[in-house]
Amino acid sequence: MLLGIATSGLWRVLWYSIALALLVGGFSGLFRVLGVEWVYIRRMFIGLYALGYVAWFWFNGIIIDRISVLWSFAIFLCIASVGKPWREWRRTAIDLGLFVGMWLAYDESRGIADGLGMPIQVESVRNIDRFLFFGNDGPVVLQERFLAPAGTVRWYDVIASCVYYSHFIVPPVVLGILWWRNRDEWVRYMRRFATVIFIACTMFVLLPTAPPWMAAGGSDKPEFQFSALEPIRRPTGNGWRHLGLESFVEAWDTGRDWANEVAAMPSLHSAYALFVVVFFWPRIRPVWARIALLSYPLIMAVALMYFGEHYFADALAGWATVGIAFFAWNRIEARWATAEPEDVNVDDSSLDGGEHLDSNTDAGQPDSTEDERVATS
Repeated sequence: MLLGIATSGLWRVLWYSIALALLVGGFSGLFRVLGVEWVYIRRMFIGLYALGYVAWFWFNGIIIDRISVLWSFAIFLCIASVGKPWREWRRTAIDLGLFVGMWLAYDESRGIADGLGMPIQVESVRNIDRFLFFGNDGPVVLQERFLAPAGTVRWYDVIASCVYYSHFIVPPVVLGILWWRNRDEWVRYMRRFATVIFIACTMFVLLPTAPPWMAAGGSDKPEFQFSALEPIRRPTGNGWRHLGLESFVEAWDTGRDWANEVAAMPSLHSAYALFVVVFFWPRIRPVWARIALLSYPLIMAVALMYFGEHYFADALAGWATVGIAFFAWNRIEARWATAEPEDVNVDDSSLDGGEHLDSNTDAGQPDSTEDERVATS
């Protein structure tokens, strides 16, 4: 019995964490004895982390369940903090706690929605789309015109799958890089990101909505049997299967079994795609790059309809939450800057601040300089 408890899922996470901490600590001490500066040790660990993440992604599929997402993010924060003062570790713990709290609140929204028993929106959202598309059902029309017979994958299926699954990759990668390079920008990002999630979770609770595939009778659950649309398929993973990433699709199929199936309004896929564009928009100058950025949320919205995952109205609602979050926090931060201008040390127009923070150690200065600088920042 004790062996069973000690080898259960959460305990395995604990054992792996302890083993990883011992390895990182041991190798860090060895490299310090050899005279390697802390900044290079951290970069080495981050590089190994990135390689491990890609390898896991290739062989086992994307990290999608909440425990694994939180654990992987915790590992990143820890290895990115190796060799820093204890006050930096306290700040790292606070940052991790905020991240964990945000995702746990997102998960709890499903249970709250089930407990309230709010009516599921089926025809209302469909009718909004019919109004937008002059009486047509977008997902049905897209599949009738472009979806190949089962077993056939076309080039745009691959593009659509890649864009769809980028939802599980881009947000955590951006969060990690921002935290590592420029924590002040990470804080700005997190404020808006958490606001989007809060608005979305509130709508998931108060306005549970059947996605197109469910409205077309695609669910095997008795309580989700509808016939508001003509029958459609859910070919979301076809493109990735064509690329040989079967394990990724299997991980996603497993993950969506415990997902909130009626959390469709707003579309977080659409919201996150636009979120990244809006956040980095002031830093992008070339016209071609801005056009490429704008194409990302647009392609995402079309892919979501094509796969039967969302209506266009869901995408519009997702974009609206992003607009609300950025509008609110831009005004709040502007007031803070006006009230206490002497405390504003970050130029929001670029990410050069993060690179500047590491410029001394990058140039080969002693790591103690970095520690003193970080401690006083």
